[in-house]
Amino acid sequence: MKSLSAIMPLSVGTLCLLMICVLPLLSGCCGWDALSFRSQSPEPSPWSFSEVNLVGDMAVPFGMFPIEVGNVALVTGLDGTGSDPVPGSQRARLLDELQTRKVDKPNQLLASDSTAMALIRCILPPGVQKGDRLDFELRVPSRSETTSLAGGWVMPVRLKEMRVLDGQFRDGHLMAFAKGAVLVDPGSSSERGSSLAGRGRVLGGAVATKSRPLGLVLKPGFQNVKNSSEIATAINKRFHTFRNGVKVGMAKAKDDKFIELQVHPEYKENVQRYMQVVRALAVRESSVEHAKRMSGLKERLLDPKTSTTASLQLEAIGTEAGDVLCEGIKSDDAEVRFHAAEALAFIDRHEAAEPLAEAVKKEPAFRVFALAALSTMDGFEAYGQLRDLLSAPSAETRYGAFRALWAMNPNDALVLGEDMEGKFSYHVLDTAGPKMIHVTRSHRPEVVVFGRDQHLATPLAVNAGNKIMVTSTAAGEISVSKFAVGMADQKRTVSTEIDEVIRAIVELGGTYADVVQALQEANTAGILPGRFEVDALPEAGRKYDRVASVPSGSGGGDAVAGGSEGEDSQENTPETAENEDSQSSVSGFFARMGRGLGM
Repeated sequence: MKSLSAIMPLSVGTLCLLMICVLPLLSGCCGWDALSFRSQSPEPSPWSFSEVNLVGDMAVPFGMFPIEVGNVALVTGLDGTGSDPVPGSQRARLLDELQTRKVDKPNQLLASDSTAMALIRCILPPGVQKGDRLDFELRVPSRSETTSLAGGWVMPVRLKEMRVLDGQFRDGHLMAFAKGAVLVDPGSSSERGSSLAGRGRVLGGAVATKSRPLGLVLKPGFQNVKNSSEIATAINKRFHTFRNGVKVGMAKAKDDKFIELQVHPEYKENVQRYMQVVRALAVRESSVEHAKRMSGLKERLLDPKTSTTASLQLEAIGTEAGDVLCEGIKSDDAEVRFHAAEALAFIDRHEAAEPLAEAVKKEPAFRVFALAALSTMDGFEAYGQLRDLLSAPSAETRYGAFRALWAMNPNDALVLGEDMEGKFSYHVLDTAGPKMIHVTRSHRPEVVVFGRDQHLATPLAVNAGNKIMVTSTAAGEISVSKFAVGMADQKRTVSTEIDEVIRAIVELGGTYADVVQALQEANTAGILPGRFEVDALPEAGRKYDRVASVPSGSGGGDAVAGGSEGEDSQENTPETAENEDSQSSVSGFFARMGRGLGM
């Protein structure tokens, strides 16, 4: 069991003692380098470069792991593809959930082929706040006769931590509520009987009911009130915000072992980097020591082998380090330029924009981090670079730039788009470059059309969910028709322009999943005018080939963007293992949940 929230009712002091005891045991499964002790006795950090103690030398993070929550839910609105759940603990649990919500005649509802029982799973990331919206996934149980979840709607359900203790299925804390329209993977077959048709997700359909705490636990040998207070002071000197006009620090020393940490707004979407920068803060440092460390950091910044950790320490120093980082972006080495520019972006220096855009275009290993850094900047320079990237040849660069612009300012006219009756966000961008339509399976339901005046080829006949059909007419127009039992047939006749077709589907009650299905079928039939992409976002974890990027005889080797070097690179190995392990644990969650429910 990875979740530690079950121990939260304990006192903070007891909780911290437990964390100190169990963290070494978790290093193989929780992964973040901060959770791995190099030993149980204090020792200098391999990236200190001086005698000065950094926060990372004295404390390890708490709360930097995902929490899995879930439940059993009822999916309604299916077109004869549902089934009556088999008797057992799952069905009994679903009945209890329906009765709690005062659903009339729940057994009759379960027996309908327009409904199906599904297992729900949602991942709560580190730093999630109460009210945050999250995706959740669902699938039918292994013994279910349900053939497809396409076109379904998940009724409201409570999501809790779920465990198997002493062979019995136990509920944990209530962490979120969930509901919404099911999106069956648009990249897979949605034919009835397909195993993938029994799986789906709801974008932004879960709402967190609690904020997840973050903090720092002092290592053995550093556990006293003086150190706890000095660490909190160092953090608050660098990271603070204003609430109702009052300056508020991000850290609070709770006792001699634990420091409560709030996420700074600048790092809301990058909690891991925030924790890395916090760990790179100097706890106590004289002016002489500071000058000496700055000189050493400048030298190490210009060395590709040490530029990652040097840039993190300079970012932790803040605006004072801006001129040193500007020297880094003048380097002939692409890796040095990137790391310097990334740190510059988080202290909002406009000089970072151009080298970050260069990294987006030229180096896939840096792309996701460069886009994230650009999205944190406020100036026109970053905005202009992202706007230009919307017309790049690469699909992930174009959509990544769109998402970065949206994160920068969702109300900007360029990316604002339209709210399609609360079902999804719709954006038509007047951009150069090849025509492209992009849809998402994560974060939020969204259709982005790159290039105006896109038309469907005819003849055509595609489905938009269970009740809407899109067909061409003899006159060269498009007929969008809705057929539903007990309702009069409805019809809209529009041109072949994709914009008009999407709007017609929505007018007839179509959901985001229905629009995505229509676009997917149109792409399969070869009648779209350009590319159709799903979640074309750059990925983390790509390796940067340092050898191929430096002159012969300069040394080097493969580097992972966003990682660190020296002994810390060994600490990145558990982090990689965590990523892989979390994937296996994620995919295995339904299996564990099923076993607990008697599958």
